[in-house]
Amino acid sequence: MNLADTLHRTATEHGLRTAVELSGSSLTYAELDTASGRVAALLTGRGVDPGDRVGVMLPNGLDFPVLYYGILRAGAVVVPMNPLLKPREIAHYLRDSGAVLLFAHEMCAAEAESGAEGTAATVLPLSASTLTELLAEHPEPAAPQPRAEDDTAVLLYTSGTTGSPKGAELTHANLSRNADICARSLFRLTPEDVILGCLPLFHAFGQTCAMNAAVAAGARLTLMARFDPAEALRTVHDRGVTVFAGVPTMYAALLTARTAQPVAYDTATLRMCVSGGASLPVEVLHGFEKAFDAAVLEGFGMSETSPVACFNHLDRPRKAGSVGTPIEGVELRLIDVHDGVGELCVRGHNIMKGYLGRPEATAEALRDGWLRTGDLARVDEDGYYYIVDRKKDLIIRGGFNVYPREVEEVLYEHPAVAEAAVVGLPHPTLGEEVAAAVAPRPGSDVTADELREFVRERVAPYKYPREIRLVEALPKGATGKILKREIDFGDA
Repeated sequence: MNLADTLHRTATEHGLRTAVELSGSSLTYAELDTASGRVAALLTGRGVDPGDRVGVMLPNGLDFPVLYYGILRAGAVVVPMNPLLKPREIAHYLRDSGAVLLFAHEMCAAEAESGAEGTAATVLPLSASTLTELLAEHPEPAAPQPRAEDDTAVLLYTSGTTGSPKGAELTHANLSRNADICARSLFRLTPEDVILGCLPLFHAFGQTCAMNAAVAAGARLTLMARFDPAEALRTVHDRGVTVFAGVPTMYAALLTARTAQPVAYDTATLRMCVSGGASLPVEVLHGFEKAFDAAVLEGFGMSETSPVACFNHLDRPRKAGSVGTPIEGVELRLIDVHDGVGELCVRGHNIMKGYLGRPEATAEALRDGWLRTGDLARVDEDGYYYIVDRKKDLIIRGGFNVYPREVEEVLYEHPAVAEAAVVGLPHPTLGEEVAAAVAPRPGSDVTADELREFVRERVAPYKYPREIRLVEALPKGATGKILKREIDFGDA
């Protein structure tokens, strides 16, 4: 088995169909397959052996899938890297993975060169024409290298909220089956579908739910180099997008843009939208569905689960606020349950092999085949799961548990709130105090006092945020996920 075999099969059946496009440039499936085969030949010619790690540090573009599938085709392991990483972070990725080669976009080539100093990796800077020139030296595509199901295909580094980022080893079987289930069972993709690829392809969500799922179905992937809500609306209109996959902040931004956009783009082609990466506020979900007349299906996953673990299925009732039920071949359960809330654990074909070179961290996360996610959840009588919060985000105020998501949901109900994040701040007597950072909608003159009173009227006395900080925008990671640890509350 080799994940690259999926592309080869699709190219055989749908070679003339467009595989991927961006800003007027595109590749058919036949062209993508051939180019990836030539990348494999290039790597072999440079002494890259099966099992070697090769870094890819690129923004969304046509070169990403070419290199991704080419590295896999050579039997090597893809190490996707955020092009915004700094030298010390790059050095960690390269040393920890043992990468022998790093493809780096010209915009981050200098940072990559600096980070690679003292590592085993050679940096290949890529401009608009560099890859074409490199591949010209290897006109004959190499055949896909056979790999075992449990051989590592991709090394995905976690966000590293505790200590240095860890490399989750995802196998060919992990990723192939997760992409197949997304394409066949969850999204019901056909070759006629057009997926809008706003999510970065170096992230698990973008890789599996956009790129690999599209390839598995022979669908078209329309990429955006970076997410812009107005441009996304234009793309849906111009390209006839049928499936959108994004994180909650993207849905909130699209909803705001739809209201403010002077040009009414036709988005009637959208048949379904997929949300993941964080909990989607119920008010945003309802507002989006009303404005766009398209179903939003929320799911749950993480890098360690390839990434999809559960989902709201098209052929079953949807429940707002729920991440759905386990996907095909996956089991979920709760442990350490108190008042109906426990830590969510996952078992199935989607679970990573482990953290590279971290046997203790692997043993801590994987116990008897069950992955401990660190997420707190509850399950209803129909088997639908609801993420309450991250275990580490739980606020304990004076001995009472406060789940930030519950308070955030209330804040999102206020018409002036565009984004909200709730965290716990140290308190000398209570242990922690509830605090919120809020980005108001443009033109709003809402005050912190008004928001505080709004929440206080709707939750128990120990839950409402005593400290509310109004900001222009909340800090976000590469996928658009709000980074709570980077919110500045000053001396509060």
